[in-house]
Amino acid sequence: MIKKLDKLQDLPLLAMRIILAIGFYKPAMMKLKDINAIAQWFGSMNYIFPKINAYLATAAETLGVGLLILGLGVRFISVPLLVTMLVAITTVHWGNGFEAANNGSEIPIYYIIMLSTLIIYGGGTLSIDHLITKMSNRKIMDHKIG
Repeated sequence: MIKKLDKLQDLPLLAMRIILAIGFYKPAMMKLKDINAIAQWFGSMNYIFPKINAYLATAAETLGVGLLILGLGVRFISVPLLVTMLVAITTVHWGNGFEAANNGSEIPIYYIIMLSTLIIYGGGTLSIDHLITKMSNRKIMDHKIG
């Protein structure tokens, strides 16, 4: 039974990537639709450099959607997404408690846990990152042998 489960260990990493991509999609599209409104909103919450931060959050979320789905640069993109979630918790959600129903920190905390997992484990074998690593290792081995 354990050997069969071991063969499935990369499915949760794939599921995390897809769920995170879906979760970041709508906020990314909202930011792309009217980035100036996002910058104004950030300014109303006393963000430093609200316009720059609006562009950074938009870039992280937009790139994150595509890269997480593909499993490309998973560890790399997970870092700015995690930072975005930390900022969201401290500026928007923290004062509303924990529950998602009250716009609390629950969902961003789940995202942080999933992003931390991806930073530590990577995207898994069902990712372009894995294919690139596999191809690179083959070329290195072929070079050493040849």
